Amino acid sequence: MNAIVSDPELLRQAALNSAEPAVEIKNVAMDYGGTVLALADVSLNLKEGEFLSIVGPSGCGKSTLLKLISGLAEAASGEVLVRGKPVRGTPPGIGFMFQRDVLLPWANVRENIAVGLECAGYPVNDREKRIDELLALIGLEQFGAYYPRALSGGMRQRVALCRLLAYSPDIYLMDEPFGALDAQTKLLMGQELLSIWSRFRKGVVFVTHDIEEAVSMSDRVVVMTGRPGRIKSEYQIDLPRPRDSRNVRKLPAFHRYVDAIWNDIMTESVRAA
Repeated sequence: MNAIVSDPELLRQAALNSAEPAVEIKNVAMDYGGTVLALADVSLNLKEGEFLSIVGPSGCGKSTLLKLISGLAEAASGEVLVRGKPVRGTPPGIGFMFQRDVLLPWANVRENIAVGLECAGYPVNDREKRIDELLALIGLEQFGAYYPRALSGGMRQRVALCRLLAYSPDIYLMDEPFGALDAQTKLLMGQELLSIWSRFRKGVVFVTHDIEEAVSMSDRVVVMTGRPGRIKSEYQIDLPRPRDSRNVRKLPAFHRYVDAIWNDIMTESVRAA
């Protein structure tokens, strides 16, 4: 008799192992103006519901990969597919969060979030209630009437994340979204993102320079070489979930992952130098 699996994390892992990739990058090369080769022969998949981080030396093409998935750039060769369809322009269901919050300075917090709801085609009559729900989710219920200039950097990034959630994409592309924040705020935002991700289980491609941030949040971490960027190594992060990005950093296994990834990146940095 087969046992019935009821643990949510075991069910998620089973789905990761069986589902077709949400994103497929096949033998991709990318250059800028025919002179600077940014990527060379990169192949990479994102599974449905997976949290995937990409790390590597500066200029290795991490952000370029996000641009290729989102349709903001086109590969010189190879193929990029989202749910089995070649990327031609921006695929439906893709959400992009940048290092800078890119909030509309002339709009208050509620109005900025409403932009995401409008893009998602959310019913007009239900938008105010949904904005209330999203503000409560990120702990900014009292700041709906504030303008971006009156908010701290961490609060602005919370609003940017809230707007992305309002859009409700199927795949989140995140380009160093917390890179400009101080260490404490970055840690809190990482925990906030993990909490939200654990509820909705959307696929995430997360680009960061912070190895500890990558390991603390991810199912898998991909390390890229120096330019032209290639895949150097991959690490399946076998740490318990649900995961507190603060407490998990105390585990010996966490530090083993960080050390191994750091050594890979240092090797590439020395090679480039």
